[in-house]
Amino acid sequence: MKAIENAIIISNEFISENICSLVLKCSHIAREARAGQFVEVYPDNGANLLSRPISICEINKIQGTIRLVFQIVGKGTELFSQLKAGDGLRVLGPCGNGYTLTENVEDTALLVGGGIGIPPLLETCKQLNCNKIAVLGYRTGSFLADEFREAGARVYIATDDGSLGFKGNVVELLKAEDISADIIYSCGPKVMLKALSQWAEEKSIKCRVSMEERMACGIGACVGCVVPIRENDKVVYKKVCKDGPVFDSREVCW
Repeated sequence: MKAIENAIIISNEFISENICSLVLKCSHIAREARAGQFVEVYPDNGANLLSRPISICEINKIQGTIRLVFQIVGKGTELFSQLKAGDGLRVLGPCGNGYTLTENVEDTALLVGGGIGIPPLLETCKQLNCNKIAVLGYRTGSFLADEFREAGARVYIATDDGSLGFKGNVVELLKAEDISADIIYSCGPKVMLKALSQWAEEKSIKCRVSMEERMACGIGACVGCVVPIRENDKVVYKKVCKDGPVFDSREVCW
């Protein structure tokens, strides 16, 4: 069950240009959280009233902490990047429905992430007890790749500018390397998820996508993050923040 918690910052550091890693002590959220969920973080400076949704990158239930890896894109996230260890922060969570991990030990799971959609896949990777392949896409450079390797995944990297790994996008890399799997877990820009969904359907691979939409409230009240979903031979609109963010790719009306 989600709740607002007054979290304490354990650490806050840049791990790449404009990418921050924030570790929070929030025992309730850590205890309840699952891979693929997110939290709503509240800027408490009086100037930014809306909370910011940020995916959970890692969960440590023993220590009662969660890790958030986020990109600085505006005033709210810039404020979060400036906070120090010991500072307090209001956090609502865990929010949304995460990934359902049902793989057998002999299966191969493919984790496909693009940009800031990569962080929520790290906890997913850590919890999977099977063969793991991570295909990570960046504009340039990389972040978290070594941590996927430490979690037991074989890692492939694609960059738009060719600065690291394969030059191109993640779907082009999948085709070039002829990668296959039993299940796909993914998160990233909608254009990436659409192309990945089409590729997965051609390969007859189950694919779960974590959708990125603008979420104002994070609890399903504002109806600002709806997406069209096929359900019982008709199209219905579901809220990414409440019904998602994870959906079966075959059900999404791309």
